[in-house]
Amino acid sequence: MDIQLRIISNLIILDTMKYIRSFLHWLPAITVMAIIFCLSSIPSKEMPDFGFWDLIVKKGAHMLGYGILAASYWYALGFSKRRWWLALLFAGVYAITDEYHQSFVPGRHPSWVDALVIDGSGALISLYLVIRFNKRMRI
Repeated sequence: MDIQLRIISNLIILDTMKYIRSFLHWLPAITVMAIIFCLSSIPSKEMPDFGFWDLIVKKGAHMLGYGILAASYWYALGFSKRRWWLALLFAGVYAITDEYHQSFVPGRHPSWVDALVIDGSGALISLYLVIRFNKRMRI
C-alpha cells in the first residue's frame, strides 16, 4: 500500500510540474499581450508625438510588438515546424481584439489596416526571421 501511495504522489508531482512547465512556456506571450494591452489603453492625448517620424515610429512599434508576440506564441507551441501558422493566427486574432479594445479608449479608434496589414506583417516577418536564423528549423 505504501508503494502505491508513493507512486501516485510521484505521478501527481510529475503532472503538476508538466503544467508549471507549460505555463512558463506561455509566460512570455502572456507578458507581451499585457504590455500591448497597457499601451493600447493610453488615450491619444497622452501619447507622445514624434513629429515627422510619428507614423513610422508608431507603425514600426506595432510591427515590432506583434513580431515579438508571434515569436512568443511559437515558443509556447514548442517551435514546432507544423505550428508556425498557428502562432501567426494567434497574433492576428489578438491584433483584431486589440483594435476592438482601442475603440473604447478616448481618442483612439480601431483600424483593420493596423490589425491585418501592419500587425500581421510584423508577426509574419518575425516568424520568417526565426526560421531563417535557426538553421535546424526548415519548413
